Amino acid sequence: MRINAKLLRGSLFLTGLCIILLFTCCTHNPVKKTPVDYAQKANSIVLPMDKDKYIPQRPEVQDRLFVSTAVEEKIIEITRLLQNARLRWMFQNCYPNTLDTTVRYYAPGCEGEDDTLIYTGDIHAMWLRDSGAQVWPYLHLANKDEKLKKMLRGTILRQFRCIILDPYANAFIDPYDPNPAHYWMTDNTEMKPGLHERKWEIDSHCYVIRLAYEYWKITGDTSVFGSEWNEAITLVLQTFKEQQQKEGPGPYRFQRKTERQLDTRSNNGMGNPVKPVGLIASAFRPSDDATTFQFLIPSNFFAVTSLRKASEILQQVNNNPAQAKECVELANEVEQALQKYAIHQHPEYGKIYAFEVDGFGNQLLMDDANVPSLLALPYLGDVKLNDPIYQNTRNFVWSEDNPYFFSGKAGEGIGGPHIGYDMIWPMSIMMKAFTSQDDDEIKFCIKMLMATDAGTGFMHESFHKDNPDNYTRSWFAWQNTLFGELIIKLIDEGKIDLLNSI
Repeated sequence: MRINAKLLRGSLFLTGLCIILLFTCCTHNPVKKTPVDYAQKANSIVLPMDKDKYIPQRPEVQDRLFVSTAVEEKIIEITRLLQNARLRWMFQNCYPNTLDTTVRYYAPGCEGEDDTLIYTGDIHAMWLRDSGAQVWPYLHLANKDEKLKKMLRGTILRQFRCIILDPYANAFIDPYDPNPAHYWMTDNTEMKPGLHERKWEIDSHCYVIRLAYEYWKITGDTSVFGSEWNEAITLVLQTFKEQQQKEGPGPYRFQRKTERQLDTRSNNGMGNPVKPVGLIASAFRPSDDATTFQFLIPSNFFAVTSLRKASEILQQVNNNPAQAKECVELANEVEQALQKYAIHQHPEYGKIYAFEVDGFGNQLLMDDANVPSLLALPYLGDVKLNDPIYQNTRNFVWSEDNPYFFSGKAGEGIGGPHIGYDMIWPMSIMMKAFTSQDDDEIKFCIKMLMATDAGTGFMHESFHKDNPDNYTRSWFAWQNTLFGELIIKLIDEGKIDLLNSI
C-alpha cells in the first residue's frame, strides 16, 4: 500500500502540534477546582451554647502588668458593637492579653530611656518576632495614650539593643529578672549572657524594622532612630549580606543535643548547602524549626519590604543616603532572585511560590502556620493580595496538597513540624481571614476560631483537628492579640454585620 508523503507529513505535523498544545495546557494552566461553598461550611459549625460560662478571664485590674486607657476604651467600643456573646467574651479576653500578662515596662530603664520587655506568655523570654507582633495591634492607639506610646517606644529600643547584643539570636532574657530562663546555654553556638536562644531567623530583624517604621509613621516620633538604631541597622545589613553566603557559609553555626530533628542543624551546624544566588539564608523558620533548604521564601519577601522601610528611615530621618542606598540595592537583589528562583510550576495550581529553595534547583512545596508564611504574604504587605501567583499559592497551601494542611471533625488549617501531624494552628485560620475577599470564607474562619478554643476564651498554639480540647500552650499571647487585631480590622472594614450574623 502506498502512503501519500504529503498526507503523512501533515499528519505528523498535526500530531506534534497537538502534543505541544497538550503539554502547554498541562504545564501552564492550572486545573480548575470546584469552588468551595464557604457559606455551607460556616453554617455547619455549631457553636457551644454556654453563656453562663462567659466569665471574664482577664487578671484582676491590680494584677495586670500594664494598663492602657486607650486600649480599655477600645475594648468597650468594640464589645458594644458585637452582639454575639461568645465572640464578645473572646475578644475581651484576647485583645489585651499581651498588656495584661506579658509586658514588663521599665521607666526609666536602660540609660534612663524607656525600656520594655515583652514575654511570649508561658516562656519568660523575649522573641524579637513575637514581641514585635504582640504589640503591633496597639500601635494605632499610640497617639491617644502617652503611657502606651512610651511602652511601645521602649519595646523598639529594647529590640535594637537585642540586635546589638547578638544579631544572630532570636530570643533574649529579661536583664531585670533575677532568675532568668537560661535554657539553652549548652547549645553548640556562640552563646553569651543575655541570650535565651540563638537561632538565626531572617524575620527576627524584619519584625523589628516593621514595628519601628509603623511607630514612626503613626506617631511622628523620630527619637527612637538614634545611635542604637544606627548600630542595629548596620548589623542587620551585615548579617543579611553574610547570609547571602557569597563568600562561604558565614560565621554562624548551631547545634543542639535534642530528640527533635528540626531543633538542630546538619553539616556540623551549617545546614544544607546553598548556591549563592542573591537570596538570604535563614537557618531557622518563624516556628523556630530548622529550614530544609535555607532560602526561606516568605522570609526573603519580608526582607525586601523591610529593607525598603529601613531605607526610607535612613533617608528621611537619619540623612544617611549612602546606607539608604545600600538597603535598596540589597532589597532589589533579593527581589530579583525571588522572581527567578521562588516560583514553581505546579501541575494543578499553575505558578506558585515555593516555601524553601537552595539555589541549586531544589524546591520545598509546603507552608507552615507561623508568620511570615506563604499564606500571610499580603498580611505583611510583601505581595499584593490579587497577585495571581499568590492566589494560586493560597489555593495550594489550603489544600491536602500541602503536607501540613490538616482537616478533621473540629476544623481545618495549617500546622507544621514544630508540633506535628494533625495539629492545626489558629494563626493559620486567622491569616486565611486576614487575606480573604470572601465574606462567607471570613465567617467560616471566625466561627471555626470560636468553636476551637476548648471553652477557655483564648487562642492556643495549636489544636487537634478532631478534638479542640487537645491543644498546646494555654498561654500564647501572640495568637491571642492577633485574634483581637483581626476583629478590629473586620469592624474597621465595615464588616460588623458579618460578625453579628454569627
